[in-house]
Amino acid sequence: MSRKQDNPRRASVLFPLPLPEAFDYAVPDGMDIHPGDHVRAPLGKRLAQGVAWGIGEGETGRALKPLAEKLPGAPMGEGFRNFIDFTARYLAQWPGPVLRMALRGEAPLTPPSSVVFYRVSEAHSMLRLTPARKRVLAAAAKLGEAGAADIARAAGVNPRVVTALAAAGGLEKIVRPADPPFAAPDPERPGLALNPAQEEAAGALRRLARAGGFQAALLDGVTGSGKTEVYFEAIAEVLRASPAAQVLVLLPEIALTQAVTARFAARFGAEPAQWHSALPGKARRRTWREANEGRARIVLGARSALFLPFADLRLIVVDEEHDPGFKQDEGLIYQARDLAVARAKCEGAVIVLASATPSLESLTNARAGRYVHLRLPARPGAALLPEVAAIDLRQKENRPPPGRWISPPLAAAMDETLSRGEQVLLYLNRRGYAPMVLCRDCGHRMTSPETNAGLVEHRYTGRLVCHLTGFSMPKPDVCPACGARDSLTGVGPGVERLAEEAKALFPAARVEVFSSDTAGGAEELRALIARMETGGIDILVGTQIAAKGHNFPHLTLVGAVDADLGLAGGDPRAGERTFQTLAQVAGRAGRADRPGRALLQTHQPEHEAIAALVAGDREAFLDAESQMRQALGLPPFGRLAALTVSAPSEKAAEAAAAAFARAAPRAEGVEIWGPAEPRFGVIRGRWRRRLLARADRTVDLSAYMAAWRRRVKTPASVRAQIDIDPYSFV
Repeated sequence: MSRKQDNPRRASVLFPLPLPEAFDYAVPDGMDIHPGDHVRAPLGKRLAQGVAWGIGEGETGRALKPLAEKLPGAPMGEGFRNFIDFTARYLAQWPGPVLRMALRGEAPLTPPSSVVFYRVSEAHSMLRLTPARKRVLAAAAKLGEAGAADIARAAGVNPRVVTALAAAGGLEKIVRPADPPFAAPDPERPGLALNPAQEEAAGALRRLARAGGFQAALLDGVTGSGKTEVYFEAIAEVLRASPAAQVLVLLPEIALTQAVTARFAARFGAEPAQWHSALPGKARRRTWREANEGRARIVLGARSALFLPFADLRLIVVDEEHDPGFKQDEGLIYQARDLAVARAKCEGAVIVLASATPSLESLTNARAGRYVHLRLPARPGAALLPEVAAIDLRQKENRPPPGRWISPPLAAAMDETLSRGEQVLLYLNRRGYAPMVLCRDCGHRMTSPETNAGLVEHRYTGRLVCHLTGFSMPKPDVCPACGARDSLTGVGPGVERLAEEAKALFPAARVEVFSSDTAGGAEELRALIARMETGGIDILVGTQIAAKGHNFPHLTLVGAVDADLGLAGGDPRAGERTFQTLAQVAGRAGRADRPGRALLQTHQPEHEAIAALVAGDREAFLDAESQMRQALGLPPFGRLAALTVSAPSEKAAEAAAAAFARAAPRAEGVEIWGPAEPRFGVIRGRWRRRLLARADRTVDLSAYMAAWRRRVKTPASVRAQIDIDPYSFV
């Protein structure tokens, strides 16, 4: 209950809820509260978990409710709290939703429960043993260490016989935590031998690690140049320098986690703690607790691992920093690469951004001297970069037969490659069998309910799937528009259809599909990658997931079936993203001592991205891209922010968008574009309109967007969402 504040101490508590600020509470006598402590406090009619964001003293002039309880667990550090405040301001969000990303309830704050095991005691020979006890001792000796229930089951007795024998001294009782600490990594274990370029880059990273404090480095190395082994040296130096130092390594794709985990275990003698959405809740609570208490020395995770609490974070590595998978487009919208730099700055840590195709943002920072620029220009040993060539589909002799998508030159190259016992990767970034399903009789296009996105046919499952909302349904026998039977047909290729074509062309080849739909669980994914690594697959047909970080030593030919796919639409990064993706895909070829090549099927061989890949001239492409972006004031030379409104009706969405357009603050260096209908104007029954703000680098665009949103009061049914530096324009 509220009371007049007798105790002059008060705590400002931030809750992981959509609230605009921290709330003040009286600190009860005898409660020792410091900034960062986890607390429980009254909020409305309930008690809620929060974090003491600040401690004040003196009268407030108003009655304050007292804190209910201080929770266990290490406090949230000042650097992390500053990062949460910065993130909220930068994303034009309230701090509560950002804090929600950093908390996992109260369970991880408490020490893990204990598990009791038993093993045979040396004192058992001193006891008088019944036949039941003899069976227990025999079972315990065979099992080594086991729980009472397991020993009793093996001995065929009641578990009470086991516990009674332990009480008599015949069994030794061992108590272990249910969630044991992660094994400590050994920074002194030797890594692989480095070539001179790798050693030079590793030496620079070691010096940064020893110096400490916030510093940023861009590790810019061609595909297969050994960037991982180089940043391993920075990790080893950080761990060596302090017994409490912690390291966070971010990956863009869960599929990479298994292979990279094995490399960490080989280098440091222990697997890192993991953090990603595929982990069960218990495993996530364990990683959160061990990171918070400082016992998880290395954490390997997806983008949300950026919001884990660390006791002493000294190094962040963002691997494949260019990858669009670091952009979160739902819920709290953020770019993990950019926020990783901010967190390193708030924590006073070193950050390493690694990529074979760095983002223009990171390259611009490196060229300006804000990042240390470390280059690895070649692959180690005998491995060479693949030869890249374009197949011009405009030329008649290069066109695939009707209903086919593999061109004659690509088919010939595949035949030659397979005849040598080598592997082929066919790349097409379209999941499923066909990206569109139409009625042959009336032309009706199958779309997702309450969404104007088309349904994708998945032949393996016999279902039509919306990749935007997750909706799926069995493929109908009749057209829902005209009633014609067996008239629905898939149009265009997906990876399933491409695999079907590859099997028809090469019946003796072992063909498999690698996409997020077909990868299955962690074990299935590991098995598929192992088959590819050991030569158990002849032709792998894959989406982007097949191009990320994998090392297939027998793969010598990559065919990009539709190299132009990413160039369509109004995305200002389309050219850069196409160049990065195709360079990564091509880089899977020729990783060992066999030369590799990549063939790009295209209708635009003269496009800057395609031409630069063929010529092997990255700098020419980057210069052209930089000049275009600079002329238009686009990132990284200007800033963009999107404001997307959605409503239950088209009329309400248009009215809200018009209201925001009228209310846009006038500011020098800011342009407002729109409102306009996005590519998908309806999602889950909500109509959408988007406005874009383009600003000069000198403008605080986050503050501008926050002020803009405050100017418009919308009905409860209308939502307004801000995206600072948007990457998706759907």
